[in-house]
Amino acid sequence: MSIPAINIQRLHKNFGGVQALQDVSLAVGQGEFFALLGSNGAGKTTLISILAGLTRADSGKAEIMGHDVVENYQMARQLLGVVPQELAYDPFFTVRETLRMQSGYFGLRRNDDWIDEILHNLGLQGKAEMNMRTLSGGMKRRVLVAQALVHKPPVIILDEPTAGVDVELRLSLWNFVRQLNKQGHTIMLTTHYLEEAEALCNRVAMLKQGRLVALDSTANLLRNASELILQITIKSGVLTGELAARAVRQAENDYTIAMKSPMDLEPILAQLRMGGVKLENISLSQPDLEDVFVQIMGRA
Repeated sequence: MSIPAINIQRLHKNFGGVQALQDVSLAVGQGEFFALLGSNGAGKTTLISILAGLTRADSGKAEIMGHDVVENYQMARQLLGVVPQELAYDPFFTVRETLRMQSGYFGLRRNDDWIDEILHNLGLQGKAEMNMRTLSGGMKRRVLVAQALVHKPPVIILDEPTAGVDVELRLSLWNFVRQLNKQGHTIMLTTHYLEEAEALCNRVAMLKQGRLVALDSTANLLRNASELILQITIKSGVLTGELAARAVRQAENDYTIAMKSPMDLEPILAQLRMGGVKLENISLSQPDLEDVFVQIMGRA
């Protein structure tokens, strides 16, 4: 059995009176595309900071490719690339100089061939000789991704990499990251765009207030979702009684209603007819990962 790319055992971390992580254990296999999901303040960034050596856990163990992030931190960092949420850069260097310096941190010389490939795949080739401070926010984020990849780490953590970026970057980034994953790189992704996680990731972990509340394959999470989603647009009339309590308002006349089985549809329609509600549109859909996420967070 191969060594996990990321191995986390019973991690605890407190910041003063705030418990950021509570007894978190999980393993990510080599070559996986793995999602780490949770609301703001769930502990995702704390967990990533521990893996990257920026924060030390109060107790527990974390390893990158079998190397303890504390006891063998040099090797653990060599094997890991992290794209942080924050835009951090040196304003006095060009894009290429920034990537050459990042290569030097890992003892890499004459790395321009790989730097050129990264620049091409991230749409930065035309910006290579531009100063970092002259770039737009989206371009700076592309450079952050390039910095994380410059030493060809086998394990890559993407912490909200597409937050606030344009559609073009999102598509080019995911195409490039998919290529890296097919080549054997392990990817851990955090994102609030759950459609990205559903499309890209084989397995999903969910954190709530520092606790691990779900860990399963994406397919199993979707398969085991207990509810169907009925979407209605009201032409005239008002929801009342039980339906008003069950329905979630999405827009002025748009509502969603959770159903346990297709057999629930006819009673709902009967209640709408009895209440004099006329519909403009109706649809029934299986829950997506966002629906599953809301269900699990509500239960946890």
